[in-house]
Amino acid sequence: MSDVLTFVDGHVGRIRLNRPKALHALNHAMCDAMLAALEAWRDDPAVQAVVIDHAEGRGFCAGGDIRMIAASSAADGAGARAFFATEYRLNHRLFTYAKPTVAVMDGVTMGGGVGISQPCTVRIATENSRFAMPETAIGLFPDVGGGWYLSRLRGRIGQYLALTGARLDGGEMLALGLATHLVHAGALEGITRAIAADPSATATILSEHAAAPGDAAILTQRAAIDRLFASDDFEDILSALENDRSDWAQAQLATLRQRSPLSCKVSLKLLLDGATMPTFEDEMRQEYAVVTRIVQRPDIVEGVRAVIVDKDHAPQWNPATPEGVSDHMIDRIFAPLDAGDEWQPQ
Repeated sequence: MSDVLTFVDGHVGRIRLNRPKALHALNHAMCDAMLAALEAWRDDPAVQAVVIDHAEGRGFCAGGDIRMIAASSAADGAGARAFFATEYRLNHRLFTYAKPTVAVMDGVTMGGGVGISQPCTVRIATENSRFAMPETAIGLFPDVGGGWYLSRLRGRIGQYLALTGARLDGGEMLALGLATHLVHAGALEGITRAIAADPSATATILSEHAAAPGDAAILTQRAAIDRLFASDDFEDILSALENDRSDWAQAQLATLRQRSPLSCKVSLKLLLDGATMPTFEDEMRQEYAVVTRIVQRPDIVEGVRAVIVDKDHAPQWNPATPEGVSDHMIDRIFAPLDAGDEWQPQ
């Protein structure tokens, strides 16, 4: 059985992620198949919209093929670079797709799952949704457009999410605009059937099935987030947290002490630049330049070892401290690639 199923259902093209044992994490072949389907449907008058969901299991999409990326990084990095180039083309294709797109984020939506859902016109969350960009825990950064999406959230919530990898539920996703609709998971089958029958009625169908979101817990910390994560300097954020004796601030500080200092500084720079990036294509071109440098450094291999392979959650980062990550190091990571190596949308 294929890791991704693509077919026409009524008046919509369906993309169903089908890798349940890996929580539908994206591999290179899945990205290729999704791109091919989107291209085939682009000028097909029978396909009026595209719906992306998952076939079974508890995750919508838990990210990318992290083990492959780490293994490639430990070697020459070529496989990782090829994967990211294709994944970013998929992200860009969805962002610029002319037909309406619907992402059903029922379950874990992290990393690569964010990259294929946030560009969509309609983004549906449920009570099962769990959104996060946890890349700093494994030596990466919130890519797949994270510099664009997170930098556009209200206040400093994007910086908080990028650094800590904090998880959001469906109601919080709706409150922040990461989801456009919240429905009960039990209604999804009927909703997708109705959308397939009449894509033009999608907004009405979803409003008829809207679930009460309740209070968004993250908004109760909005003032603290805006104050404590106000700086684009990682050391300033750590200092602000150290000087705030609240339990919440100390919990965030403990989290950040476990994250890759290089990844955290890269993430802050990414969001700073992303807020004024002229186009999403420019964003993806910069993110590709950054990721090609990151996969040549040791933190991704060590992060995957600590979190996913050995699971000792005791990574030995290099550099080990924020002070060890110089401005020059960050500038080199963000430098544009040579023209022949630059990412291109096609």
